[in-house]
Amino acid sequence: MPSALWIAHVTVTDVEAYGKYALLAGPAIAAHGGKFLARGGRYVQLEGKDRSRNVVARFPSLERAVECYHSAAYQAALAHAEGACERDLMVVEEAE
Repeated sequence: MPSALWIAHVTVTDVEAYGKYALLAGPAIAAHGGKFLARGGRYVQLEGKDRSRNVVARFPSLERAVECYHSAAYQAALAHAEGACERDLMVVEEAE
């Protein structure tokens, strides 16, 4: 089964609330086998809508990443992000 990438492009509008989200989201992601590959580092926007924060995490499978998103722990974290950011989030399988 191929691994999957959780890719988020984020514009933070409330730093304090988003910080609470990040503190809770990290452990929730790790509990589902997720490992951060990029988390707010330098980037170059070549096309599309620019978002100031970009996050990539690898999960053992697409299913595990989606389970993480719907988990109680991640949803509790996500409650802090609502209204604190604009973001796009997707999960995509890696090529084998």
